[in-house]
Amino acid sequence: MLRSHHRLAILLHGGLRGDRGKTGLAVLRFSEADVVAVIDHEAAGESLAELTGLARTAPIVGSVAEALPYQPDVLVVGIAPTGGALPAAWRADIQQAIAAGLSVANGLHTRLMADPELVALLRPGQWLWDMRQEPANLAVGQGLARHLSCLRVLTVGTDMAIGKMSTSIALHKASQAQGLRSKFLASGQAGLMIAGDGIALDAVRVDFASGAVEQMVLAFGRTHDILHIEGQGSLINPSSTATLPLIRGSQPTHLILVHRAHQTHLSRIPEIAIPPLPEVIRLYEVVAAGTGSFAPTPVAAIALNTAHLTEADAHAAIAHISDQTGLPCTDPIRFGATPLLEAILA
Repeated sequence: MLRSHHRLAILLHGGLRGDRGKTGLAVLRFSEADVVAVIDHEAAGESLAELTGLARTAPIVGSVAEALPYQPDVLVVGIAPTGGALPAAWRADIQQAIAAGLSVANGLHTRLMADPELVALLRPGQWLWDMRQEPANLAVGQGLARHLSCLRVLTVGTDMAIGKMSTSIALHKASQAQGLRSKFLASGQAGLMIAGDGIALDAVRVDFASGAVEQMVLAFGRTHDILHIEGQGSLINPSSTATLPLIRGSQPTHLILVHRAHQTHLSRIPEIAIPPLPEVIRLYEVVAAGTGSFAPTPVAAIALNTAHLTEADAHAAIAHISDQTGLPCTDPIRFGATPLLEAILA
């Protein structure tokens, strides 16, 4: 429901400096819509470009009331708290925005349309988009995507929240630049806000998860040359349940492994070590192929997140990973996704 003509205000209290701003920062980085204000009372008045490194000039304001003079028409809920619930303190911000005539894009598990007080405030033309909903008419997965002729590229990771969505979007844009009929398929809340469609996989009952992915891939696979499927979670992370349904539902022809440079343990479960990357590659290739039940699915390249490194250290880390794995490697956000796409097309 978000389109390029919309004027966005992003509700992001504490997210510009904290660890809860993943969704809002992704919208800032990738959305084609005009972001006219960022609402973060902890950073009000500061420079958005200096805080984020992104080429956005929107002002940072402290409240919804301070954002209204910039004439937004949609409030984007930009936080991604653990568990996906709406913090109680934020309900007043959303209520104020609706009362002022804004629509709301909500990627949290808390459903705004189930709140009668908020619904009663809606005027003609306003909407509340609760995107974490299960698609209609789902069936269980049957591996049907394996019959498609298009390339199907799935990003997989050594951990959660390391750049799988960003890598898929960068690959999609690189594919379009080469004249390919490309489609980015979103599977999470930030991806949905950027793409405007897709599925919120973590809102789908587990029995139908691979079927939901399959349904999405089949809907676009016959009219595109290449699909870039947003990965979720990690086979290594015990908190993650989304990676396997994405693999089975999309029947990928290629995998891109996403890793954060120098990360050795899971970020939120630090007692669990990340295996050496050649072992992780082997894990994903064996699981994707089902040890022979499905077509061989190679990890074609490594997308390395180097956002925390200097440019010189980033180049050194990329060279090390390429030597370690024998695969092409780059940071697709920092240096472009062309080497990854070339590895896929080769």
